[in-house]
Amino acid sequence: MSEPQDVMDKLVSLCKRRGYIFQSSEIYGGTGSVWDYGPLGVELKRNVKEAWWTSMVHMRDDVEGLDASILMHPRVWEASGHVAGFSDPLIECKSCRRRFRADLPEVQERQCPVCGTRDAFGEARQFNLMFKTFMGPVEDTSAVIYLRPETAQGSYVNFLNIQQSARQKVPFGIAQIGKAFRNEITPGNFIFRTREFEQMELQFFVKPGSDDEWFEQWKAARMEWHLANGIRKEKLRFHEHGPDELAHYAKKAFDIEYEYPFGWKEFEGIHNRTDFDLSRHQEYSGKRLEYIDPSTNERFIPYVVETAVGVDRTMLVALIDGYREETVEGEERVVLGLIPKLAPIKVAVFPLVKKDGLPERAEKLHASLRRAAVNSFYDDAGSIGRRYRRQDEAGTPWCVTVDGQTSVDGSVTIRDRDTLVQVRVAEDRVLGWVKERLL
Repeated sequence: MSEPQDVMDKLVSLCKRRGYIFQSSEIYGGTGSVWDYGPLGVELKRNVKEAWWTSMVHMRDDVEGLDASILMHPRVWEASGHVAGFSDPLIECKSCRRRFRADLPEVQERQCPVCGTRDAFGEARQFNLMFKTFMGPVEDTSAVIYLRPETAQGSYVNFLNIQQSARQKVPFGIAQIGKAFRNEITPGNFIFRTREFEQMELQFFVKPGSDDEWFEQWKAARMEWHLANGIRKEKLRFHEHGPDELAHYAKKAFDIEYEYPFGWKEFEGIHNRTDFDLSRHQEYSGKRLEYIDPSTNERFIPYVVETAVGVDRTMLVALIDGYREETVEGEERVVLGLIPKLAPIKVAVFPLVKKDGLPERAEKLHASLRRAAVNSFYDDAGSIGRRYRRQDEAGTPWCVTVDGQTSVDGSVTIRDRDTLVQVRVAEDRVLGWVKERLL
């Protein structure tokens, strides 16, 4: 059994080797905690987002989609409290000049986590986590603008635009997937904590008094979504925020945590944000953000139940949860047991040998799958066992082999990644066979 850090090291190596994730600007020595998604990584990322969007927007009548801008009016971040309060205490080692969060255990013990020097810290200073830049040609205080640290505020400032244009009635939600940026002081653990990341957030607007019921509904729904994506139940748990953990805007909050190799950590939050956000934006903008109930003419500022999950963290959960090492017929194999709808490659197609017209038939089958939007991969290099192992490691659920029997009766062999069971299916039935299982 591998040690937790060994698992992370092996996963990072696999992600690079198989084209999932690369360090950004690697040829220049890399950029700290910024990552690039390769051919398989970008497909997994798209599949995670598509699964979330389908469940949140396409399968519901009470949720609308939004794609808000990364750059927003600076007053948005004043109203949200990010300008004044979105900061961490930062302390610098006078010996190695590295900076750390002041609440780290090593720092609390007055020892530098990098160089080991004791009592080398200066005074703690507040460090704002937002990336700051300038809009326009002049770099002065009047041109300051921020890269958004979260996507949620775009949903709040567009609340009435969407409610009125989509003719929605409260309760309804606004769903959004988008980039966010935080100048983290101590990022790390691969793609768990990064400075550039992507969020999938739902802001669900409800009538005050119904918020507790909706909170419980969304809390249960979000756990069910992760289980439906194949994550092991014993690796998931809820963590309720205590009074000292609750954000200033929250009436109630739960995290969904996963047991990573580096411990139980949060990757989704469900929060009852009350009417804090709309009230603040109404105050700072001077625009009324009240909802008028068409049946009673009652005016109120809706409460918000938020579910917010990181795309990158969800990917990491899927990769870790699917990673396993096995011995099959005396040989070691590494498997990524991703469920088919998330797997980057759905089918790999092989000719058993490079003769007797098998490569041509295999290429034709591969092309037909691609035309039907089933992501297929063609491989004719190496032994069939080696090709199977490469696809097991890439997470491909099914491998199709065109062999001598194909020339006789038009059937091919389909091998299941997890069970290793092989079945024969007619060439012209492969597409239907795969689509049935994807559904």
